[in-house]
Amino acid sequence: MRADLRYRAFPATSNPGSPLKLILAFVALLLALPAWAAQLTVELDHASKTWQTSDLLKHPDAQTVQIVDDVSYKRSMTYRAVPLAVLLPGLKPASHLQAVALDGFAAELAAAPLLEKTGARAWLAVEDPAHPWPALAQGKPSAGPFYLVWTHPQAGHISPEQWPFQISSIKQLQTVAERFPALLPDPKLPADGPVNQGFALFQKNCLACHRLNGAGDAQVGPDLNIPYNPTEYFSGDFLKRYIRDPQSLRRWPQAKMPAFAASVLPDNELDLLVGYLQHMAGRKQKP
Repeated sequence: MRADLRYRAFPATSNPGSPLKLILAFVALLLALPAWAAQLTVELDHASKTWQTSDLLKHPDAQTVQIVDDVSYKRSMTYRAVPLAVLLPGLKPASHLQAVALDGFAAELAAAPLLEKTGARAWLAVEDPAHPWPALAQGKPSAGPFYLVWTHPQAGHISPEQWPFQISSIKQLQTVAERFPALLPDPKLPADGPVNQGFALFQKNCLACHRLNGAGDAQVGPDLNIPYNPTEYFSGDFLKRYIRDPQSLRRWPQAKMPAFAASVLPDNELDLLVGYLQHMAGRKQKP
């Protein structure tokens, strides 16, 4: 919002040297300036760098990319963006990252998809303070200052939780299993069995917003096991219906949970995810 700084905004009889008038003029000047540029911190085990908005917009690899079906804006969007891989020098595909957003959303990200240069490709979209992005909804901010977007996401089976927006930092961390043993299924179960497959899907689709047994870094949604697991109070197929479309069961304007369509979370994967939650209902641990 730009303020009108014309002198005629002040009555002719007012004292131009009045402290109140000087303060109001100063505030108006601040409002007239473009939004302050942001910064992004990338912390890897072997390197750390803080990027300014202006540096990223001028990055030699920056391009204009079009996102056909933007997950957050629900329409086609065009961004100035940098391939995320070039901001992660020396990172191994087996590594693990976490993208932390300004609102407490913490997306757990396997490094391998982020480093791909073909198929589904990850980009860091950078909001230009001189040309801000639209608000995500009425009364809400934009997806900036930094937003992880994907071209050809269907090629990599990319979920909505892999599109974190309002990013403030990207950190290399140990895997979820190493950091949060309270999330682990019974160790007697086969590593490639359905419950552990469900655990992998939980990390991909749920852990960015929810904790379980108090374990996790997210601060957006409720804990999914303490005091009760959703499989304990959603009867029949209502939990699956809720995951498919939360607003179909509970509709309120402040709702943040996205819908997980079958194109993102196929029926067989939804069954595996719910199976993991059912299993963890019997493995409660107090935070």
